Amino acid sequence: MFIGEIPKELQLDHLCRNRGCVNPHHLEPVTAKENTRRGHSSEATKARWEAITHCPKGHEYSVDNTYTYKKDGYRHRSCKRCTINRVQERRRKLKS
Repeated sequence: MFIGEIPKELQLDHLCRNRGCVNPHHLEPVTAKENTRRGHSSEATKARWEAITHCPKGHEYSVDNTYTYKKDGYRHRSCKRCTINRVQERRRKLKS
């Protein structure tokens, strides 16, 4: 109404994620698929999680190189190589 027509095939995504916000500039018309991908549903979270294939140090999240665990009701994963490197570094510092 304030910005313009919304194409029928698109949905409004609220960019600031504040449900109480009424600023029309915080809305973006996107496809249903994109709106779901950006959301907080379990499918969206799983898709984002699976899209990250390597740890921040560049090691692949493979079956052999990944620890998975639950914390606070959420699934987490960590790189085994990075964990081993951290433990070795900690032990090295303790010895010196």
